[in-house]
Amino acid sequence: MNFLAGAITEYIDVAQLALYVFWLFFAGLIYYLHRENKREGYPLVMGHGEKGRIEGFPGVPKPKTFILPHGAGTVSVPRPEVDTSAINARMTAPFPGAPIYPTGDPMASGVGPGAFAARTDKPDLMHDGHIRIVPMRIAGEFAINTSCPDPRGMEVVAGDGKVAGTIQDVWVDRSESIIRYYEVGVGGAGGKRVLLPVNFADVSRQRRQVGVNAIFAKHFAAVPALANADQITRREEDRICAYYGSGLLYAEPKRSESLL
Repeated sequence: MNFLAGAITEYIDVAQLALYVFWLFFAGLIYYLHRENKREGYPLVMGHGEKGRIEGFPGVPKPKTFILPHGAGTVSVPRPEVDTSAINARMTAPFPGAPIYPTGDPMASGVGPGAFAARTDKPDLMHDGHIRIVPMRIAGEFAINTSCPDPRGMEVVAGDGKVAGTIQDVWVDRSESIIRYYEVGVGGAGGKRVLLPVNFADVSRQRRQVGVNAIFAKHFAAVPALANADQITRREEDRICAYYGSGLLYAEPKRSESLL
Protein backbone atom coordinates (compact mmCIF):
# COMPACT_ATOMS: atom_id res chain seq x y z
CA MET A 1 0.00 0.00 0.00
CA ASN A 2 1.35 3.43 -0.95
CA PHE A 3 1.24 6.27 1.62
CA LEU A 4 1.50 9.98 0.90
CA ALA A 5 4.58 11.81 2.18
CA GLY A 6 4.24 12.55 5.88
CA ALA A 7 1.66 9.87 6.58
CA ILE A 8 2.13 7.83 9.74
CA THR A 9 -0.87 5.52 9.33
CA GLU A 10 -3.82 5.50 6.99
CA TYR A 11 -5.64 7.97 9.27
CA ILE A 12 -2.88 10.02 10.96
CA ASP A 13 -0.18 12.17 9.42
CA VAL A 14 2.40 14.71 10.64
CA ALA A 15 0.16 17.73 9.97
CA GLN A 16 -2.58 16.21 12.11
CA LEU A 17 -0.18 15.59 15.00
CA ALA A 18 1.17 19.15 14.69
CA LEU A 19 -2.40 20.50 14.94
CA TYR A 20 -3.10 18.40 18.06
CA VAL A 21 0.17 19.56 19.66
CA PHE A 22 -0.80 23.20 18.91
CA TRP A 23 -4.21 22.70 20.50
CA LEU A 24 -2.65 21.23 23.64
CA PHE A 25 -0.08 24.03 23.81
CA PHE A 26 -2.73 26.73 23.36
CA ALA A 27 -4.98 25.20 26.03
CA GLY A 28 -2.01 25.03 28.41
CA LEU A 29 -1.11 28.66 27.63
CA ILE A 30 -4.65 29.84 28.43
CA TYR A 31 -4.58 27.88 31.71
CA TYR A 32 -1.17 29.33 32.62
CA LEU A 33 -2.10 32.95 31.81
CA HIS A 34 -5.43 32.71 33.65
CA ARG A 35 -3.66 31.29 36.69
CA GLU A 36 -0.90 33.95 36.61
CA ASN A 37 -3.60 36.60 36.34
CA LYS A 38 -4.66 35.69 39.88
CA ARG A 39 -1.39 36.76 41.49
CA GLU A 40 -2.99 40.07 42.49
CA GLY A 41 -6.58 40.57 43.61
CA TYR A 42 -7.10 36.92 44.55
CA PRO A 43 -8.39 35.09 46.42
CA LEU A 44 -11.50 37.26 46.43
CA VAL A 45 -12.68 38.18 49.90
CA MET A 46 -16.37 38.05 50.73
CA GLY A 47 -18.23 41.26 51.46
CA HIS A 48 -17.85 43.24 54.66
CA GLY A 49 -18.80 41.15 57.66
CA GLU A 50 -18.86 37.89 55.69
CA LYS A 51 -16.46 34.98 55.72
CA GLY A 52 -15.03 32.95 52.89
CA ARG A 53 -12.56 32.93 50.02
CA ILE A 54 -13.28 32.74 46.31
CA GLU A 55 -10.58 31.46 43.99
CA GLY A 56 -12.45 29.95 41.05
CA PHE A 57 -10.71 27.73 38.50
CA PRO A 58 -7.79 27.52 38.23
CA GLY A 59 -6.85 28.27 41.82
CA VAL A 60 -4.46 30.93 43.06
CA PRO A 61 -0.83 30.07 42.16
CA LYS A 62 1.89 29.53 44.73
CA PRO A 63 3.70 32.71 45.82
CA LYS A 64 6.45 33.93 43.53
CA THR A 65 9.12 36.42 44.64
CA PHE A 66 10.17 39.25 42.31
CA ILE A 67 13.34 41.32 42.68
CA LEU A 68 12.55 45.04 42.50
CA PRO A 69 14.81 47.46 40.57
CA HIS A 70 17.29 49.90 42.11
CA GLY A 71 17.86 47.72 45.18
CA ALA A 72 14.32 48.30 46.45
CA GLY A 73 14.10 44.76 47.83
CA THR A 74 11.69 42.03 46.84
CA VAL A 75 7.95 41.47 46.69
CA SER A 76 6.05 38.19 46.85
CA VAL A 77 2.66 37.65 45.23
CA PRO A 78 0.00 36.59 45.97
CA ARG A 79 0.10 38.62 49.18
CA PRO A 80 -1.79 37.80 52.38
CA GLU A 81 -5.45 38.71 52.07
CA VAL A 82 -6.79 41.90 53.60
CA ASP A 83 -8.71 41.78 56.88
CA THR A 84 -12.07 43.23 55.84
CA SER A 85 -13.18 43.54 59.46
CA ALA A 86 -10.96 46.65 59.73
CA ILE A 87 -12.90 48.58 57.09
CA ASN A 88 -14.42 51.81 58.45
CA ALA A 89 -17.89 51.09 57.12
CA ARG A 90 -21.15 49.44 58.00
CA MET A 91 -23.53 47.36 55.91
CA THR A 92 -26.71 49.20 54.99
CA ALA A 93 -28.82 46.02 55.04
CA PRO A 94 -28.51 42.59 56.74
CA PHE A 95 -28.00 40.49 53.62
CA PRO A 96 -24.93 39.40 51.61
CA GLY A 97 -23.83 41.92 48.99
CA ALA A 98 -25.59 44.85 50.63
CA PRO A 99 -23.93 48.26 50.05
CA ILE A 100 -21.64 49.61 52.75
CA TYR A 101 -21.56 53.17 54.06
CA PRO A 102 -18.53 54.77 55.75
CA THR A 103 -18.50 55.32 59.50
CA GLY A 104 -17.01 58.42 61.10
CA ASP A 105 -15.58 60.98 58.69
CA PRO A 106 -16.49 59.58 55.24
CA MET A 107 -13.67 61.50 53.55
CA ALA A 108 -11.08 59.81 55.76
CA SER A 109 -12.65 56.36 55.92
CA GLY A 110 -10.98 54.96 52.80
CA VAL A 111 -14.31 53.63 51.49
CA GLY A 112 -16.10 54.16 48.18
CA PRO A 113 -14.66 57.04 46.12
CA GLY A 114 -12.17 57.58 48.95
CA ALA A 115 -10.74 54.06 48.73
CA PHE A 116 -7.06 53.70 47.92
CA ALA A 117 -4.66 50.86 47.21
CA ALA A 118 -2.08 49.83 49.81
CA ARG A 119 0.82 50.55 47.48
CA THR A 120 4.42 50.65 48.61
CA ASP A 121 5.27 53.61 50.84
CA LYS A 122 8.27 54.56 48.67
CA PRO A 123 8.63 57.14 45.88
CA ASP A 124 8.14 56.13 42.27
CA LEU A 125 11.51 55.95 40.52
CA MET A 126 12.62 56.48 36.93
CA HIS A 127 14.70 53.99 35.00
CA ASP A 128 17.90 55.69 36.20
CA GLY A 129 16.88 55.44 39.86
CA HIS A 130 16.04 59.13 40.38
CA ILE A 131 12.75 60.13 42.02
CA ARG A 132 10.10 60.64 39.37
CA ILE A 133 7.77 63.29 40.87
CA VAL A 134 9.39 66.27 42.62
CA PRO A 135 8.68 69.99 43.15
CA MET A 136 10.15 72.47 40.68
CA ARG A 137 12.33 73.89 43.44
CA ILE A 138 14.29 70.64 43.04
CA ALA A 139 13.73 70.00 39.33
CA GLY A 140 15.44 73.19 38.20
CA GLU A 141 15.68 71.93 34.63
CA PHE A 142 11.91 72.40 34.22
CA ALA A 143 10.03 75.64 33.57
CA ILE A 144 6.40 76.52 32.81
CA ASN A 145 5.78 77.47 29.19
CA THR A 146 5.18 81.19 28.77
CA SER A 147 1.99 80.44 26.80
CA CYS A 148 0.49 78.76 29.88
CA PRO A 149 -0.56 80.46 33.13
CA ASP A 150 1.91 80.07 35.99
CA PRO A 151 -0.25 79.07 38.99
CA ARG A 152 2.35 79.96 41.60
CA GLY A 153 1.02 82.75 43.76
CA MET A 154 -2.58 82.19 42.73
CA GLU A 155 -5.32 81.78 45.33
CA VAL A 156 -7.08 78.42 45.59
CA VAL A 157 -10.86 78.80 45.65
CA ALA A 158 -12.63 75.72 47.01
CA GLY A 159 -16.03 74.28 46.13
CA ASP A 160 -17.79 76.47 48.70
CA GLY A 161 -16.41 79.65 47.10
CA LYS A 162 -13.96 80.32 49.94
CA VAL A 163 -10.20 80.83 49.59
CA ALA A 164 -8.39 77.75 50.91
CA GLY A 165 -4.79 78.81 50.37
CA THR A 166 -2.19 79.86 47.83
CA ILE A 167 -0.21 77.86 45.28
CA GLN A 168 3.38 77.73 46.51
CA ASP A 169 5.01 75.38 44.02
CA VAL A 170 4.42 73.00 41.14
CA TRP A 171 5.31 69.30 41.21
CA VAL A 172 6.43 67.81 37.90
CA ASP A 173 6.73 64.28 36.58
CA ARG A 174 10.31 64.18 35.27
CA SER A 175 9.63 61.02 33.30
CA GLU A 176 6.57 62.34 31.44
CA SER A 177 7.49 66.06 31.50
CA ILE A 178 4.06 67.08 32.80
CA ILE A 179 2.67 68.72 35.93
CA ARG A 180 1.18 66.29 38.46
CA TYR A 181 0.42 68.36 41.57
CA TYR A 182 0.16 71.92 42.85
CA GLU A 183 1.55 72.61 46.31
CA VAL A 184 -0.95 74.62 48.34
CA GLY A 185 -0.02 76.67 51.38
CA VAL A 186 -2.85 76.43 53.92
CA GLY A 187 -3.13 78.76 56.92
CA GLY A 188 -0.88 81.59 55.75
CA ALA A 189 2.90 81.89 55.92
CA GLY A 190 4.54 78.97 57.70
CA GLY A 191 1.32 76.96 57.64
CA LYS A 192 0.73 73.45 56.40
CA ARG A 193 1.42 72.61 52.77
CA VAL A 194 -0.67 70.03 50.96
CA LEU A 195 -0.74 68.72 47.41
CA LEU A 196 -3.55 69.27 44.93
CA PRO A 197 -3.74 66.85 41.95
CA VAL A 198 -3.94 68.83 38.70
CA ASN A 199 -6.97 66.85 37.48
CA PHE A 200 -8.99 68.36 40.37
CA ALA A 201 -7.85 71.92 39.62
CA ASP A 202 -9.06 74.54 37.15
CA VAL A 203 -6.49 77.29 36.56
CA SER A 204 -7.92 80.64 35.43
CA ARG A 205 -5.46 83.10 33.91
CA GLN A 206 -8.04 85.92 33.87
CA ARG A 207 -9.09 85.63 37.54
CA ARG A 208 -5.64 84.56 38.73
CA GLN A 209 -7.31 81.76 40.69
CA VAL A 210 -7.24 77.99 40.87
CA GLY A 211 -10.70 76.51 41.33
CA VAL A 212 -11.24 73.22 43.16
CA ASN A 213 -14.81 71.93 43.16
CA ALA A 214 -14.11 68.56 44.79
CA ILE A 215 -13.64 69.74 48.38
CA PHE A 216 -14.37 72.80 50.51
CA ALA A 217 -11.93 75.23 52.14
CA LYS A 218 -12.28 73.57 55.56
CA HIS A 219 -11.19 70.21 54.09
CA PHE A 220 -7.77 71.35 52.86
CA ALA A 221 -6.24 71.21 56.32
CA ALA A 222 -7.08 67.48 56.47
CA VAL A 223 -5.53 66.53 53.12
CA PRO A 224 -3.09 63.66 53.84
CA ALA A 225 0.34 65.15 54.54
CA LEU A 226 3.69 64.04 53.13
CA ALA A 227 6.29 62.37 55.29
CA ASN A 228 8.97 64.17 53.28
CA ALA A 229 8.29 67.71 52.05
CA ASP A 230 10.27 67.15 48.84
CA GLN A 231 9.01 63.76 47.70
CA ILE A 232 5.81 61.76 47.48
CA THR A 233 5.42 58.01 47.85
CA ARG A 234 3.10 55.82 45.81
CA ARG A 235 0.85 55.24 48.80
CA GLU A 236 0.71 58.96 49.55
CA GLU A 237 -0.28 59.60 45.94
CA ASP A 238 -3.20 57.19 46.20
CA ARG A 239 -4.34 58.57 49.55
CA ILE A 240 -4.24 62.19 48.37
CA CYS A 241 -6.11 61.50 45.13
CA ALA A 242 -8.65 59.40 47.04
CA TYR A 243 -9.27 62.24 49.49
CA TYR A 244 -10.19 64.67 46.72
CA GLY A 245 -12.22 61.96 44.98
CA SER A 246 -14.20 61.31 48.15
CA GLY A 247 -15.11 64.99 48.33
CA LEU A 248 -17.08 64.69 45.10
CA LEU A 249 -19.55 62.51 47.03
CA TYR A 250 -19.00 63.29 50.70
CA ALA A 251 -17.96 66.98 50.91
CA GLU A 252 -21.55 67.87 51.76
CA PRO A 253 -24.60 65.66 52.39
CA LYS A 254 -26.54 66.76 49.31
CA ARG A 255 -23.81 65.45 47.02
CA SER A 256 -24.66 61.89 48.03
CA GLU A 257 -28.34 62.32 47.22
CA SER A 258 -30.08 61.72 43.91
CA LEU A 259 -30.55 64.56 41.45
CA LEU A 260 -34.28 65.19 40.97
